[in-house]
Amino acid sequence: MLPDEQVRELQAELLKNKKELEGHLAANDHFDLRSGHTHESTGELSSYDNHPGDEGTELFEREKDIALNDHAEYLLNNINLALQAIEAGSYGKCETCGNDIPFERLKAVPDTRFCIEHTLDRTVSHNRPIEEGVLIPPFGKFDLDDKEENVGFDAEDSWQEVASWGTSETPSDFIEPKADYNEMYIESEENIGYVEDFENFVGNDITGKEIKIYPNKQHEKYEEELDKENIMTSFGDLPAYEHDPYVEKDK
Repeated sequence: MLPDEQVRELQAELLKNKKELEGHLAANDHFDLRSGHTHESTGELSSYDNHPGDEGTELFEREKDIALNDHAEYLLNNINLALQAIEAGSYGKCETCGNDIPFERLKAVPDTRFCIEHTLDRTVSHNRPIEEGVLIPPFGKFDLDDKEENVGFDAEDSWQEVASWGTSETPSDFIEPKADYNEMYIESEENIGYVEDFENFVGNDITGKEIKIYPNKQHEKYEEELDKENIMTSFGDLPAYEHDPYVEKDK
């Protein structure tokens, strides 16, 4: 049990912290979260003419303010509960196990009502800005957590299509500078409409026969890469007797 002198010392510290927190929240209007929308705190009327980078900065600041406000209100609530415990004569005892809380711990965290083994200060806030609603799941309409392979036009494809028209990044933003501005977005080298490189210039009839090469820039690049590596295919040389038909042979 704590001596009365130590209880009075801790009570004075709690009252001081409470006054500071309440004054801080009143001065900044709860981190300006009383505004209905982030535009009200920045003076903007619309997002229409704003750069995406500016919108991202404002969203980050909103997220930060929410986290700081949650933390301040959490501390204020703990202080009030600790002051109530002092009035009830139960201050200094763990609410879970009933053991005395060491004075050293109370001195460091005067608003605690638990010993270090049973502390509840592991709470993760799930209070998020309403603007994040369009980002959960990514881009709002697509589920990228599906373990099955999805060949549909998903959120990643949407971003790649938009980014292919240009982003705010420059060659100097990459560890390995890009040689072409068309390579400035994620997986820019990904094939569109086909998987293997040769599918872009090799064709056959409906039965899998009459294989024909349709020369184009992709074909020239493919041949140059094979010649450079001195191999027959992108996965190495094939034995002369090995043939992989497109369709099963008739029995």
